[in-house]
Amino acid sequence: MRITTRTNVHQLSFMPRFFPVNAYFVEERDGLTLIDAALPYSAKGIIDAAARIGKPIRRILLTHAHGDHIGALDRLKSALPDAEVLISARDARLLAGDKTLDPSEIQSPIRGGVPKPGAILTRPDTLLADGDRVGSLLAVATPGHTPGSMSFLDTRTGTLIAGDAFQERGGMAVSGKMQPLFPFPAMATWSPAEALRSAKRLVGLKPTLLGVGHGRIVTDPLEAMTAAVHAAERSLGAQGTGGASHVTANRS
Repeated sequence: MRITTRTNVHQLSFMPRFFPVNAYFVEERDGLTLIDAALPYSAKGIIDAAARIGKPIRRILLTHAHGDHIGALDRLKSALPDAEVLISARDARLLAGDKTLDPSEIQSPIRGGVPKPGAILTRPDTLLADGDRVGSLLAVATPGHTPGSMSFLDTRTGTLIAGDAFQERGGMAVSGKMQPLFPFPAMATWSPAEALRSAKRLVGLKPTLLGVGHGRIVTDPLEAMTAAVHAAERSLGAQGTGGASHVTANRS
């Protein structure tokens, strides 16, 4: 595990040289908010990192319900029974193994490592909606990689933890835009059209620091994020924009 610290944010990267899977600590006055639970074996490293920082883990906040973001959840909750577990109301269904789609959603299969029903024993304590606050973090709905994906903006510093809405490994890219050097986030994306809309929203937040599920922390990321959005627009345009039109119709 590699730990990278930027101000009050600590990136915990597992398998950083080959297939980086990241979790994050955000320091709050009362302790630590853990964003994402990485891989099943990551629990010990996460707990040890909190001890090194010297603050308790108060919350476990999940960007979405893919296996490389929830892997250590049950083990962490067993070790930290008082820690509050939070996820979007939409992806709480995926956490429980329910891959059904709402009629208003793009009818494309949900992809990636969604747990089977009953595989994850932990149930969330709090279901999040767009605009909710978790300590200093603003919850931002960013559907696309999964229907209920969320990103989290630290309102004190402008740091954005974006889950798989963007990737840095293999080159900065919007979820759903295939990067040959690291294609896995794109392969696991439910709706590239939704992901592009969400990425544009995140660019509008003008983050000062970007942390993603796969890759390094990026300082002053706005230029790279904007370029990634333009590349995704070109890619999606080449494939046809029927999905984007469907999203617009359903949100009007």
